[in-house]
Amino acid sequence: MDGKTVRVATDVGGTFTDLVYFENDPATGEQKIRTAKVDTTPPNFAQGVLNVIRKAEIDLGTVDFLAHGTTVVINALTERRGVKTGLITTQGFRDVLEIARANRPDYFNLKWVKPAPFVPRYLRREVSGRLHTNGQEREPLDLSQIAGILDAFRADNVEAVAICLLHAYANPTHEQAVLAQVRELWPEVSVVASHQITREWREYERSSTTVLSAYVQPIAARYLDDLTNGLREGGYQAPLYIMQSNCGVDSVQHARDIPITMVESGPASGFWAAAELGRLIDEPNVLGLDIGGTTAKCALIRNGQVSIKTDYWIERNRINAGYPIMVPVVDLVEIGNGGGSIAWVDDFDKLHVGPQSAGAMPGPAAYGNGGTQITTTDANLMLGRINPDYFCGGNVVADLPAVSRGLNTLCQRLRLPMDEVARGIVRLANDNMVNALKLVSLSRGHDPRELTLMAFGGGGAMHAVALAQELGVKKVIVPRSASVFSAWGMTLSDLRRDLFINRFVETADSNNLDQAQQFLEELMCAARAQFVTEAIPPQQVELQVHCKLRYQNQEHSVEVLLNPQERLDADWAAIEQRFHSVYEQHYTYQLQAPLEIIGFHLVAVAQIGKLQPTARPITGRLVSEACKGLRRVDYAQEGIHEALLYDYDLLEPLMTFSGPAIVEDAGTTVVVHPGNRVHVDRLGNLHIMING
Repeated sequence: MDGKTVRVATDVGGTFTDLVYFENDPATGEQKIRTAKVDTTPPNFAQGVLNVIRKAEIDLGTVDFLAHGTTVVINALTERRGVKTGLITTQGFRDVLEIARANRPDYFNLKWVKPAPFVPRYLRREVSGRLHTNGQEREPLDLSQIAGILDAFRADNVEAVAICLLHAYANPTHEQAVLAQVRELWPEVSVVASHQITREWREYERSSTTVLSAYVQPIAARYLDDLTNGLREGGYQAPLYIMQSNCGVDSVQHARDIPITMVESGPASGFWAAAELGRLIDEPNVLGLDIGGTTAKCALIRNGQVSIKTDYWIERNRINAGYPIMVPVVDLVEIGNGGGSIAWVDDFDKLHVGPQSAGAMPGPAAYGNGGTQITTTDANLMLGRINPDYFCGGNVVADLPAVSRGLNTLCQRLRLPMDEVARGIVRLANDNMVNALKLVSLSRGHDPRELTLMAFGGGGAMHAVALAQELGVKKVIVPRSASVFSAWGMTLSDLRRDLFINRFVETADSNNLDQAQQFLEELMCAARAQFVTEAIPPQQVELQVHCKLRYQNQEHSVEVLLNPQERLDADWAAIEQRFHSVYEQHYTYQLQAPLEIIGFHLVAVAQIGKLQPTARPITGRLVSEACKGLRRVDYAQEGIHEALLYDYDLLEPLMTFSGPAIVEDAGTTVVVHPGNRVHVDRLGNLHIMING
């Protein structure tokens, strides 16, 4: 390759599969970037990845690094396409999955039904043996019961086994023994134990996580095997990395063993990209907004850091309790409002948008694939925000008659003119997104007026300015290649693993702090050791330590980041003071009460030579040369204006212009409202300054 570095990242979404290609020549400083997008191909998602690589005309034999993000895990869970799973648990605890939590969401609904567990009761089996909360053995484990349990599982055609024993977070020896016995007696079965995934307490959440991981493990393994084989047959020889939900990549083997860590891999890479870009352009405090074809996702980035948590639930909403997954996941809010979200009218003639989506097939009515239901994309098209002559980058001829027919159906139900209905659809979608953005900012003690909104995904730039105006945000940033920003983020990712582990410490006793520091140092050594098997030396691994603290006898905790070289025994006063500040930001008050450590969160990062973007060239082109015409655009609350149209590919650093304007790219459209000022930074990103 003559010193050149070629990196490729692919991201499988619910509607599209995206690709970003980077070629960096250190000799000349030249950096080539190529992007591509194809329809996602369920249920054979690997085929879509191979399709987008072919479309981009990439020679896999020249690629040094390939990272991949996928929705295969979350899709398998939400669509119930996993395998028949059995659970082995401690005697007396087979009904933990059924009991779940008492905080049912639809409290006054007398007909409310608790979500069914992924493992029915007849497939939940018990084994004798018990541990104390401190990990000491209370009752010996009886392994003689395992053979009979497995015989029953075979008779019921079980394909995966989950093992979750009481207090295994404190001591995994019982689980390890059961795991070894299952592998010995039934080598063919897919099996996973809770200690391999999480070392945190809360029995229901840990059981749910283990079951859901076992449920999707064979599906994910087949998918990753198909993908790996397809890439190898195409000539790819370098390591394959899989995007995890914690904003880092990991080896394909580790992802294959614990696939539940991929549950939000696509969104995670987008918010990691937002954090990395924010650091590059000196915007450390960002509200990230990712609007795709199916959903809108948002997350808060403070001081250049993406928040990672293990309190993650799928299918949780105002009427559904959902299912917990206790793995490191970017702290995000996701709603069913994307470009393909369907507008519909209820029995009371009230208009709604989402959460149902038209997907890629048939897609919005404008796609011309037989879709008859109107989506957010169709409404934006009718309002002139999307160019019908450059629809989907000119790859699709917009079916305007189909859009008119679909809108007319809604107009008859609502007894409103077509333009009013289209405006209503967009405003409803915006309202839903504003509420989601408030959940990750205002609801957590952060003023949106002090943040910058960074919008990406195919639909992010379409709605960003309207959302910023509603929230009082002063600036919107639209990244270059925003439509494939999540894939772009994978090329900037490091090999990362997050370790959460519970350890209860009363901090009033200094001897306890000494013991906690010793335990923490052992954890740090173990975290570094995880990478040795992957030929990464310990000195190449960077560690970041968060201490999980709470006031005495409280239920939940907040995380406090420890500074490098900071020790619990020697620097406790400074750590305690930071806890009070963080707690007050979350809950608006402080207490004069002793503190308790309940655990640690270790972030282990290994640098794998991520690519850094370079400044775009300046040719001296005038901004007027990037302008390609005028179009009447309906800005809803701001009325109809003649907007200047700009070709994003022709915009260069240092260019400036003002709204009303529309910036068109093959994968996205940037809506610049009247009075907004825009400038292009050195990397080609758009900075939109909001009025008022």
